[in-house]
Amino acid sequence: MILASHGIIGSQIVQFSGLLDTYTGAAAAYSLRLLRTAYTGSAIKVRRASDNTEQDIGFVNNVLDTTTLASFCSGTNGFVTTWYDQSGNGFNATQTTAANQPKIYDSSTGVITENGKAAVEFDGVNDYFYNASSLTYSGGVSWYGVQNVLTGQTSERLWCDDITGVQGYMIYYIDGIYQINNGAGFKSISISGWLSQQQLASWNFNASNGAFNSAFNGSNTSGTLSGWSGTIGTSGTTNFGIMSAGNGGQYGQGKLQELVVYGNNQSSNRTGIETNINDYYAIY
Repeated sequence: MILASHGIIGSQIVQFSGLLDTYTGAAAAYSLRLLRTAYTGSAIKVRRASDNTEQDIGFVNNVLDTTTLASFCSGTNGFVTTWYDQSGNGFNATQTTAANQPKIYDSSTGVITENGKAAVEFDGVNDYFYNASSLTYSGGVSWYGVQNVLTGQTSERLWCDDITGVQGYMIYYIDGIYQINNGAGFKSISISGWLSQQQLASWNFNASNGAFNSAFNGSNTSGTLSGWSGTIGTSGTTNFGIMSAGNGGQYGQGKLQELVVYGNNQSSNRTGIETNINDYYAIY
């Protein structure tokens, strides 16, 4: 019998190795594929609209079990109530309000997808995930996200972590440009041709001096956050949000398939992490 954590190449059985097996130490990790061998939980919890019943949906062959998802939601819409954290830190992203839950299954067209793979769809009106705690940082922070951000919003929050006393680390799209913010300083980046299509975006910060490194589909940008005011130390316990400012407001519109957050600067591993992600999603 071939276990779900294995694959076949020719006549050989190949042991599965996830992104977080190679690039360890993530603070939080959300995906519709398996990211870590030792993770034995589900990918998401889904609510079906017909009777509001909820069910965990796990993995088959290391990717979201879309067969079980389709069976559970057949004939109705399905919405994600919890996106489970695969990092091992238990930092699950949740949404208990039905009207604010993003969609994973459509009653007419089936599983929501992007480039042939399952995706979580946010409406840009009020959909978002939230965790009342805040991540812990040490010397910096890095985000890696697979997303398709639409142009329907003037200001879209993609993900945000408030830290004690300030607005916190934030990435958002506003007035035609990406902006990143640490509460004290910001950096604006204009990237042409990336909206309304699947992309792999990475962001890496050095907390001690504001040095910034990012990439869109493997194309590097860098700089320094203007107005940077020193290290952030350890974050407080406020609001971590996905597709919002943490506790709602300026919602993101589009699809999200993976978001991995490190509580340190992963610039030295950027190309390796991006290669692992792109090998699966085939974005560029």
